Amino acid sequence: MTSASRLAAVLFDLDGTLIDSEPLWFEAERLLVGEYGQEWGPEQAAHLVGWSLWDSATYLREQIGVDLPSTDIIERMESHVVAGVVETPRWRPGALRLLAEVRAADIPAALVTMSHRRLTQAIVGALPADTFQAVVSGDQVSRGKPHPDPYLIAAQRLGVRATDCVAIEDSITGSRSALAAGCAVLVVPAVGAPGVIDGVIVRDSLVGVSLTTLSELRRGQSGSPAGSSTGAAAIG
Repeated sequence: MTSASRLAAVLFDLDGTLIDSEPLWFEAERLLVGEYGQEWGPEQAAHLVGWSLWDSATYLREQIGVDLPSTDIIERMESHVVAGVVETPRWRPGALRLLAEVRAADIPAALVTMSHRRLTQAIVGALPADTFQAVVSGDQVSRGKPHPDPYLIAAQRLGVRATDCVAIEDSITGSRSALAAGCAVLVVPAVGAPGVIDGVIVRDSLVGVSLTTLSELRRGQSGSPAGSSTGAAAIG
């Protein structure tokens, strides 16, 4: 395989991609917002998917009226999610099998998430020690998704070029971050449709996604990878 087409690393988002944690985040937001007499529905919750915790906290404080410092908002929400994940791991279908295949093939992998270290440590601790060679969390970057920084930092820590990597995401915000970094992007939406995104491949789940799938995506083959249930969509 030439350097122009090789798969150098796989960069995994966390929430909604590897673990089904979005319902826990929604619940944490609803409970917190409810304390201030405000309603919090599915559309509002979906609006924050993929945002950094700092940006989410700012939105909840300035737009919704949660009268707490951002650090306290983050602490409250993250504590709720970590407790739920630790109590009952919520792996997305196909996630553990794909992680194991990447590990067995000695392909570097990174976790690239806007969640903070408390949650990433809980997830990394539940997996074999060599699953990820790098972890980039939201409290380690000054500019979160949709900026390219998280994926560029992950690639740098792995010693590879982002343009030689495949990123796996579940949201528009995360996809834009990975695309801006130059990654090939596979989207497995966790909350409804991912929206209209140019330059990505969309699958219903990680079930059936293999290294062959990711390598084909990296090579930029026309159309969807083998077995893809939906194709890339153009953004307006």
